[in-house]
Amino acid sequence: MRRKFKVIVNGKEYIVEIEELESEGSTVSYAPSAPQVATVPRAKVKEPAVTTAGSERSEVAEGEGVVSAPMPGKILDIKVKTGDAVKKGQVLLILEAMKMENEIVAPVDGVVKDIMVNAGDSVNRGDTLLVIG
Repeated sequence: MRRKFKVIVNGKEYIVEIEELESEGSTVSYAPSAPQVATVPRAKVKEPAVTTAGSERSEVAEGEGVVSAPMPGKILDIKVKTGDAVKKGQVLLILEAMKMENEIVAPVDGVVKDIMVNAGDSVNRGDTLLVIG
């Protein structure tokens, strides 16, 4: 009788077939089949949260948007500076989270009013990164 088992060795997955022998004292040999490769979908980066006047951030003036950190991480690079005109979808900064570089993009067209972080800063989810007006 043959039985199949899935075995993971050093992060690689193998399918192992084991044949049960009738005679006592026999040895069973294990011959791994070709490793199976699992396809993992790419992580999707959430769009930055946009908050406007009337919400919990009262320091933001009417018509401005706050770009918040979608996840905890470290600011690797800031691609804009105060006073720059930005278009919706333009990369504003790079946030490293879980060993991945995530592009944080502008949720609206506007002008960068204030940048609240510096390269190298650690941020938590929901922290204000910059304000677009």
